Amino acid sequence: MPDITIYSAKKIITMNPSRPEASHVAVRDGRILGAGTLEEMATWGEHTLDTRFADKVILPGFVEGHAHAMEGSLWAKVYCGWFDRSDPDGKLWKGAKSVDVVVERLREAGEALADASEPISGWQLDPIYMDNIKVSRADLDRVSTERPVGVLHASGHIMNVNSRALELAGLLKAGVNHPGIPLGEDGLPTGELKGPDAMTPVGEHVGFARSLLDADEEGLRNFAKLCVRTGTTTITDLASRMDPETVEMMLRVTGGKNYPVCLVPLRFFMGLSAAELIKEVKSLKARSTERLRMGRIKVVADGSIQGFSARLRWPGYHNGAENGLWYIAPDHLAELYERALEAGLQIHTHTNGDQATQLALDKLAPALQKHPNPDHRFTLQHCQLADGAQFRQAAKLGMCVNLFANHHFYWGDEHYNLTVGPDRAMRMNAARTALDAGLVVAVHSDAPITPLGPLFTAWGAVTRITASGRVQGEEERITVEEALRAITLGAAHTLHMDGEIGSIETGKRADFAILEEDPTEVDAVALKDVPIWGTVQGGRIFAAADL
Repeated sequence: MPDITIYSAKKIITMNPSRPEASHVAVRDGRILGAGTLEEMATWGEHTLDTRFADKVILPGFVEGHAHAMEGSLWAKVYCGWFDRSDPDGKLWKGAKSVDVVVERLREAGEALADASEPISGWQLDPIYMDNIKVSRADLDRVSTERPVGVLHASGHIMNVNSRALELAGLLKAGVNHPGIPLGEDGLPTGELKGPDAMTPVGEHVGFARSLLDADEEGLRNFAKLCVRTGTTTITDLASRMDPETVEMMLRVTGGKNYPVCLVPLRFFMGLSAAELIKEVKSLKARSTERLRMGRIKVVADGSIQGFSARLRWPGYHNGAENGLWYIAPDHLAELYERALEAGLQIHTHTNGDQATQLALDKLAPALQKHPNPDHRFTLQHCQLADGAQFRQAAKLGMCVNLFANHHFYWGDEHYNLTVGPDRAMRMNAARTALDAGLVVAVHSDAPITPLGPLFTAWGAVTRITASGRVQGEEERITVEEALRAITLGAAHTLHMDGEIGSIETGKRADFAILEEDPTEVDAVALKDVPIWGTVQGGRIFAAADL
């Protein structure tokens, strides 16, 4: 058998400006020989012509630059989200539209558990759609007073637990003094926990010891199913603890012959000093493989806007809520930036609020003066409320941005009406301004915060349509072509991987998204609905229908 395969397609969109479109692509040893006409590709020599994609459209495999592998594990828990959502097997779960529905789902799940001490765990709770009600431990005590109960918010930054969970964690007592643990009129914690410092000690008692940050083995395999269904061939796990056990599991799973995606996990910054973290990440980088690319750091500067834990500049929250939480001390951030630049390691920094974005900008500038690096590509993740001045400053510093384009649909109306008000809501995730400032831009889903789906994310950046059907901030819309670049070459650039993925051109990995329709020819509003046949990853073919 010839070792060269030439695939034909109705159309190949390459993202290569030298050859933007083609009809055939030649692959050998999992890499791309070239793209062009059949006659041109045949000059490589003896080959097999594969026509299975002859009626389909091929794009570079989508690159999701901000997701979390824990989504695969969360599906083993109770789905409590507001919106309908499909699981890794393609089953649709209906949204939970009230606290009573959430309580009943959790109660039913508890009744099915055989072990009387096993916790009841839920995920994706979104009280902002329930008149921003404060879910209390009393609400979850209705589920059970004997079992610990915990529900993770859609933002991933807040958790609600019942009295039993607080008791097991030693927190059901007066005198608790922590900004992330609000107290009720009785002087006891309300059951709402904000930020990793508050959530982690209780998480182990409510089934979130691992999946607060990491997937287990089954979850990592489920995560890969979601990737195939959405055309994703390279995906991040953007805040992993990466303890030795987890790293060994990742190496084993991704090293399997049929694992269909390249996983890029970033080591979460908490738990180690700056010096210890740099040493560990350098060691992890040396263990990278073709499908597990380690050696990057994730820092979280603040919380979430809809959870009112993001840090906002003046005038603060539109509804008068107190400013949010800092997740890192300024001096710690400065030291991390300096040490990472010195070691040649990359940092991605979560900044939802504009005050957090400014902190990152202010700390990177002097760090670069100490350790200049013209191609560091430190990336601001979310960066939702950044204005033009901040984007221009980020560009001058050589940074990238990965904007949360899905946010317009899922929380845009609430931001307009409640959290930040009309003016700032109109410019959230300002992709047009960021591109015009000269930044390399990616857009993301932050799965499981919103469902994984790069075409949906591209649609969000192109249309800026909210859940109520309004276009919010039409001046910040980008073109379909720009959005497709953001989910391919743009995201690849933020990971320092644009030399090997993100476009279909000679020498790059044979990673393709196989689509049933041409996303550049459908109406922009229909971009999110373009059907996906499956993927090719490293020359290996994966059909969504076979999962």
